[in-house]
Amino acid sequence: MDKKQIVDTLNKLVEGQYMGIHAYENFIENLDSSSSLLSHFIEIRKDLEQHAELLSKRVQVLDETPKSSEGIIGKIELFISQLFDSSTSEQDILKHAIKGQNLYGIKMTEELVSNKLDEESLCLVHEILQKQREHVDYLKYELHSRTSSQ
Repeated sequence: MDKKQIVDTLNKLVEGQYMGIHAYENFIENLDSSSSLLSHFIEIRKDLEQHAELLSKRVQVLDETPKSSEGIIGKIELFISQLFDSSTSEQDILKHAIKGQNLYGIKMTEELVSNKLDEESLCLVHEILQKQREHVDYLKYELHSRTSSQ
């Protein structure tokens, strides 16, 4: 396994975690301060921060420098999504969070890491993916409970 490929893949995952952190910061800003979702979204953001830190430490163990932001492409994508996803209803925020976690958090990660990581890095990524799946399950439950109560 090529060390450069492993580090490049891990750094792309770090950038993805920063994209998620910033997306959740945006969600948090758009939630009403009395929303029952607020504390859960703050917790998910903290998990993403921890994931970025764990991935960064793994890059450092491989004697390389980890990324420290979502990168220029991530900034552009985040800016565009903020232009078009400015809804502040809890249901819309939940839908955007589910889409982001599923598409960017899970599916893209699975595609990105395919045959590109060493065993230790892959174990770390699987732990992160498991946590992200738990987040999606929670978000779907919350969306369903809000939709069915109307």
